[in-house]
Amino acid sequence: MKTFHSPVPSPQSPVPDKFHDECGVVAIYGHPSAANLAYLGLYALQHRGQESAGICSSDGATLHCHKAMGHVADIFTQPVIAKLGGSLAIGHTRYSTTGDTALLNAQPFSVTCHKGQIALAHNGNIINALALRRELEASGSIFQSSSDTEVILHLLARSSERTLAGALRDALLQIEGAFSLVCAARDRILVARDPQGFRPLAVGEMEVPGGRQAYVFASETCAFDLIGAVYLHDVEPGEMVIVGPEGLTRERFAPHRPLSQCVFEHVYFSRPDSLVFGRPVQESREELGRLLARECPADADLVVPVPDSGVAAAIGYSAESGLPFRQALIRNHYVGRTFIEPSQAIRDFGVKLKLNPVRYLLCGKRVILVDDSIVRGTTSRKIVRMVRQAGASEVHIRVSCPPTISPCFYGVDTPNRNELIAATHSVEEIRRFVEADSLCYLSLSALRKAVADDRHEYCYACYTGDYPTELVNIEGLIASSKKHY
Repeated sequence: MKTFHSPVPSPQSPVPDKFHDECGVVAIYGHPSAANLAYLGLYALQHRGQESAGICSSDGATLHCHKAMGHVADIFTQPVIAKLGGSLAIGHTRYSTTGDTALLNAQPFSVTCHKGQIALAHNGNIINALALRRELEASGSIFQSSSDTEVILHLLARSSERTLAGALRDALLQIEGAFSLVCAARDRILVARDPQGFRPLAVGEMEVPGGRQAYVFASETCAFDLIGAVYLHDVEPGEMVIVGPEGLTRERFAPHRPLSQCVFEHVYFSRPDSLVFGRPVQESREELGRLLARECPADADLVVPVPDSGVAAAIGYSAESGLPFRQALIRNHYVGRTFIEPSQAIRDFGVKLKLNPVRYLLCGKRVILVDDSIVRGTTSRKIVRMVRQAGASEVHIRVSCPPTISPCFYGVDTPNRNELIAATHSVEEIRRFVEADSLCYLSLSALRKAVADDRHEYCYACYTGDYPTELVNIEGLIASSKKHY
């Protein structure tokens, strides 16, 4: 069997060669409590980023911005929200994958230029950001952060187009990669989605006292549910939507391209109560489990999800297999980002802090553990050991997606290829490493079926290594895939 090496961090470069953000964005137009609604929307999208959050609002004359490190509910207290007046707002919650957790990288970014005050935030990853940044710096631009979002803001501010919409269009045509973007000016909101539709962005509306309509935008529809908005449709790939005093207008800023919607949104990233790419996430995940049960049956006594991401697939697996579903691993949802480990080392303490077995359900049982993915394999091994220590006689792992063999360059935090266990080891080698009695992954064809991808509109690059875009900054991307952040 091949040797498994623990990842060793590499020193940071002063200029980033990899820009990556998993994020959630919201935008509100035409509501007197816009900032408060943006806060609630971000609260619903907290799973998309837990490092920092920010909101920028406009009272019609001035943009007011507040951002900080930490969770949404801790940052936006009532006194803070009270200072964010106006009827339009944009918000962002961030999880960086660059290692740069400084406040300087918190979004939205704002600037005052000849087009007025502008604030901007986005979810995704601009794959030619490094090349663009170097060109901008060579011509005199000064950057305050290491985020690719600031690159977009510089391109917008430097555009010779007279209108903000024209300048944003000009900027968007220069960037490559994945983005769902929200932009605020004094009297309008602009949103846009990349031409291949990698990241989701939904449009909704809600009633305002007096009979008027407010428009809302969010990465996921679960944000609409919390604020009482009604989902209308998605922002189309390659589309820009502008909402201002003249009403709502939609326009294409780029030609049609083959769609590459991120399938990982349905496998893991989105909340199960959301509609993403117009499809219920819960439906996809339960179907993943049903198809997994057909492809990978096991002679066992019960189906146990690895919480929380494995729950929906485990429900589907149980329904299809006829085996009972039991929540025999309990997750502690209140684990902070820092904690004091016991002075006397406890084996696998990190996993035990987050998960605890229900021993009477597991003792003497042949257990099927359903999880959404295996990345490095180390956590899976600790969970298998935990279940065995709780008395399980057999442990069979079933994974509701294919083996992850390639890093993502479009805004999902995946390690570099050398740290992806499936990239360098066979399924049997992985089984032995995680110490399971059996291991089986869902096939790629079944994954396509589970998300009803009849027209080949999803990106599966993390499972195939076949990337849907030309990697413009190929040297930087290759270097970044070798660097651990």
